Amino acid sequence: MASESGPVPTLVITGAHPRLYNHDLAPTAPEGRTWGVFSLFAMWMSDVHSIGGYTFAASLFFLGLTGWQVLISMLVGITAVYFLMNLIGRPSLRYGIPFPVVARISFGVMGANLAAMVRGVVGIVWYGVQTYFASKAVQVLILTLAPSAVSLTHNSIVGLSTLAWFSFLFMWSFQLVIFMSGMERIRRFIDFCGPVVYVVMFALAIWILWQTGFSSLSLQLSPPASSDTATFGVMANAAMLIVAYFSALLLNFGDFARFGKDQAAMKMGNFLGLPVNFLVFSIITVIVTAGTLKVFGQAIMDPILIVQKIGSPIVAIVGSITFIVATMGINIVANFVSPAYDISNLRPQHISFRMGGLITSILSVLVCPWLFVANPSAITLFVSIFGSVLGPMFGIMIADYYLVKRQTVTVDDLYSMAPQASYHFDGGWNQKALIALTVSGAISIGLALLGAYGVMFNVGDWGWLIGATVSATIYRALSQPQARLMAARAGV
Repeated sequence: MASESGPVPTLVITGAHPRLYNHDLAPTAPEGRTWGVFSLFAMWMSDVHSIGGYTFAASLFFLGLTGWQVLISMLVGITAVYFLMNLIGRPSLRYGIPFPVVARISFGVMGANLAAMVRGVVGIVWYGVQTYFASKAVQVLILTLAPSAVSLTHNSIVGLSTLAWFSFLFMWSFQLVIFMSGMERIRRFIDFCGPVVYVVMFALAIWILWQTGFSSLSLQLSPPASSDTATFGVMANAAMLIVAYFSALLLNFGDFARFGKDQAAMKMGNFLGLPVNFLVFSIITVIVTAGTLKVFGQAIMDPILIVQKIGSPIVAIVGSITFIVATMGINIVANFVSPAYDISNLRPQHISFRMGGLITSILSVLVCPWLFVANPSAITLFVSIFGSVLGPMFGIMIADYYLVKRQTVTVDDLYSMAPQASYHFDGGWNQKALIALTVSGAISIGLALLGAYGVMFNVGDWGWLIGATVSATIYRALSQPQARLMAARAGV
């Protein structure tokens, strides 16, 4: 039966424990699964089409590879992301449950809070950082429309000028209004965000080609590597860099997949939004970046700076607004929805999805993201500790669902505190998952920190794969008896 207590219809779980259940964490009802191919496609466009996504895509062409080598690396990396997203999205799609509830399958009904908190912290910090970056575009827009506002940039209040504070709080409030409208409004917003950026990107590419001719169509932006061995290593690192770029959503894609109409829609939406969209956007990005070498005498990887340098106030205004909207899109998709669910999961009886979003917004200001990004050591430490745990959690969840549980889940037990329930384990905690997470997390964080501070060679973004592989292997080994039992029940 569908509950009418919220905008998205959900299933009522009879006897659900209040510490584990509210409307937002309940399984999505069939009539609430409205996300078709285009909505999922648009979600990925919103995730990729941002100032950060533009800079990331352009940077791949400065790794010392030829254009076709970069494209091969991109294809390998984004195809891997595509298959991994389908794997992590399947339980949420099948049962209509968000990431924190999926985490209960492997970590236990209480242990899932640990996984949710880690992902939530990552989301909150990057939400604040992305909001700050978008606010800089707002500041550019204000100065374009009202040059006299430059007088508001000469002071400093906790690290920001008066104009910077106004711009930041404007972005903060605007995003909050959209978010508080609910998931259906969010879906409509991201349906708009991704496509509109393509309009500006194609316009930029056409303008660049008009200025330089087709001679600017070079996908080689840096000297090639010194040897075939070095080239292969750089290509592998580039592919892994793409996987790491999507590492956060590789955990909580289920927060969106739960609204998918069916598996065919999810796969096609992911295919269009990941391999197809990522490659097309990257090619347009490098055409624009390569063209700036001839037009402006330097390779510019900031699209906001490009539209400023064009010298037209109208272009600057349209470009700034477009990329502000684009950054809002990725921020809501990658950094807002997940913490809202994760915080709600801590105290479902008191914290709704909207309340979790409000808490996320407040915490994103309290972390002072402008001070955070100004300190490279803080970023290194944060990414090393929290980012390195995302891979191990992914490995545990995938190994548990596919190799141990054999894709069989008792939905009612996900909301039960009864000792005999399937996911109660030991007081609500799965000790095997904790052991696997502790060991693999220590390895991932240790490698990241030692490499970042020059004690040993830097494993870079391979830390995600190492952590995921180690955690999956350890968890699978610890769960052998249970895996054999599940296989016997499934007739395997």
